[in-house]
Amino acid sequence: MERLLRPKEACQLLGISYSTLLRWIREGKIRAVTTEGGKYRIPYSEVKKYLEGREETRAVIYARVSSTDQREDLERQINYLTNYTMAKGYKVVEVLKDVASGLNTQRKGLLKLFKLVEGRSIDVVLITYKDRLTRFGFEYLEEFFSTMGVRIEVVFGEEPKEATQELVEDLISIITSFAGKIYGMRSHKKTLLVQGVKKLMGELNG
Repeated sequence: MERLLRPKEACQLLGISYSTLLRWIREGKIRAVTTEGGKYRIPYSEVKKYLEGREETRAVIYARVSSTDQREDLERQINYLTNYTMAKGYKVVEVLKDVASGLNTQRKGLLKLFKLVEGRSIDVVLITYKDRLTRFGFEYLEEFFSTMGVRIEVVFGEEPKEATQELVEDLISIITSFAGKIYGMRSHKKTLLVQGVKKLMGELNG
């Protein structure tokens, strides 16, 4: 008897989201069977057929650091991801890198990545940590990329706890922005608030 996969299992093997799987089923791209309880099950042969028939995986390496004095870390990210793609047998289409905050949505490398995704020119985006791609809203990007048939492969997952300096800088940046909108960018209250936050964060890291 053929093995039937739960949707979650099929999604993991195919590297797609659940919504993409449902769309593929509706479009007839992949065959599913329905249980007596009305739930989908995917024949393993369908998944295997798709994986074997898929062309070479086109990958983009994306690396980011927040400042120019972290150039060595930027190169480490690129070197590790390059070796990773070779081990996985992926074809590297492009290597994109940014020196900017994870809060900055106008990064040149990130914007170029969006164009590649929208043009369906790639299959997978490789990053070391989730925060390299974006500080907030990673799940939204993951879902958007998935609708374009692109998956995000995070090699290490969450950033290590000791890598707090960039997070502190981003937090201060957010507070500065909100305080400026509330009190005015040149307000004395805004200055005091930001100074207080910087002092507190310094004590926590000390």
